[in-house]
Amino acid sequence: MFSQIDNPLYNDTLAIKYGADIYGMKAYTLVILKTGSNNTQDKEFLNKCFSGHFSNMERMEKEGKLILAGPLSKNDAQYRGIFIIQNTDKEQVIIDLEKDMSISEKVLSYELYQWFGSAALPAYLPDSEKIWKNKP
Repeated sequence: MFSQIDNPLYNDTLAIKYGADIYGMKAYTLVILKTGSNNTQDKEFLNKCFSGHFSNMERMEKEGKLILAGPLSKNDAQYRGIFIIQNTDKEQVIIDLEKDMSISEKVLSYELYQWFGSAALPAYLPDSEKIWKNKP
């Protein structure tokens, strides 16, 4: 049997705010974005799709749903990026993802997984807007 150590820095208010379990963790949905089945080369269409992609990401972030997003480097699996979503209800996550034109038009597709991480992960977002100099 092993013993557990109580955290002297534990903050009950923060734990409740972020929905942490006793280990400071919570469940999220990990979205892996992949190259979709629509392989059009129409640049105007693709620009419109990816404009919609970023607009949908901004909407989800403002609604407190999108916790983390970022691209992946080129790879053989055709994985393009990841999202960490606050919600673990797959049906609701799919509804939000399908509002993304790049997904609804099959330029991107996705895989969903339940992922466990620090419940304080959402705390990173407010400061992330303060550290970039040029918007990509």
